[in-house]
Amino acid sequence: MFHGRRWRAESFGEPRDVLRLAETVWPEPEAGRVLVEVTACGVGLPDLMITTGAYPLLPSPPVAPGQEVVGNVVAVPEGSTFVTGDRVMGVTAFLDGWGGCADYAYLGETTTQRVPDTMSDEEAAGFSIAFRTAYAGLAQRVRIKPGDVVLVLGAAGSTGAAAVSLAKALGATVIAVASSSDRLSFCTSLGADYVVNRRTSDVVDAVHEITGGDGADIVFDPVGGDIATRATGAVARLGHIAVVGYASGSWLTLDPVDMVLRNYSAAGVFAAGTVEEDARAYAALGDLAARGTIKTPVSSVAAFTDVPEVISGIRTAPPGKTVVLRG
Repeated sequence: MFHGRRWRAESFGEPRDVLRLAETVWPEPEAGRVLVEVTACGVGLPDLMITTGAYPLLPSPPVAPGQEVVGNVVAVPEGSTFVTGDRVMGVTAFLDGWGGCADYAYLGETTTQRVPDTMSDEEAAGFSIAFRTAYAGLAQRVRIKPGDVVLVLGAAGSTGAAAVSLAKALGATVIAVASSSDRLSFCTSLGADYVVNRRTSDVVDAVHEITGGDGADIVFDPVGGDIATRATGAVARLGHIAVVGYASGSWLTLDPVDMVLRNYSAAGVFAAGTVEEDARAYAALGDLAARGTIKTPVSSVAAFTDVPEVISGIRTAPPGKTVVLRG
């Protein structure tokens, strides 16, 4: 048994109003999980959705935010591939109420990796979900090829930034869409070949100008809403839309007639795959990370005691990944 603290909400609401820090006991991990002492926890928009009741897989409280962490293994079940002392990063059991904004966290073995020596705790805390999602969308669902033109919506957000970095690592030309000059500069620093300010430019016109009228082979969409619906007009013939999320608050609207007439497709993207799919994805991502080809763009580091305020303010956080250090 392990004793410690965790942030938890007994009712849905604004994180600063409903999250409470409570003493908790973690039993020994069951088969398929490892228990880690958390060093740092990645925080993102899904944590706000979890706490406010907007996350579709958690329809009722109590809830505990914190989907991904880095830490040291302190307990394993019999037959585990990990041992105590391993420094690992991975996805928490937040769906079962064991989030990572805590002293300890359960990680699923199939979504857990040993951390490369070259990666800091802050980088590791924000790596797993964003890059696994980007890999699922780009490499597993729409099969990116070297030379493809990839349009990334919400490119300054956590998942969008990972998609920019990964697409570049896989040989694509990247057009990044964001909403301000500082966010566009951030996307350029990640390697984006072109940037488009969605507030001052029409995304479809900009993409057609950049591509000579051909359009983007892949549209990576973690945003949804009107901007994504409009961006379907930028998809090239025989291109693909990776439908990832709805940070705008609503999903994009697809027009099947337009899809038929212009011969493009849409693929739903959910990062959790089979054991084999996860193993391939994490192996590929781990190799890229170890070589320094992809890297978590950490923009903000906060204290453990500030978790409610950090999650409440996540929509206006700086571009990149927000991380909480456990102190």
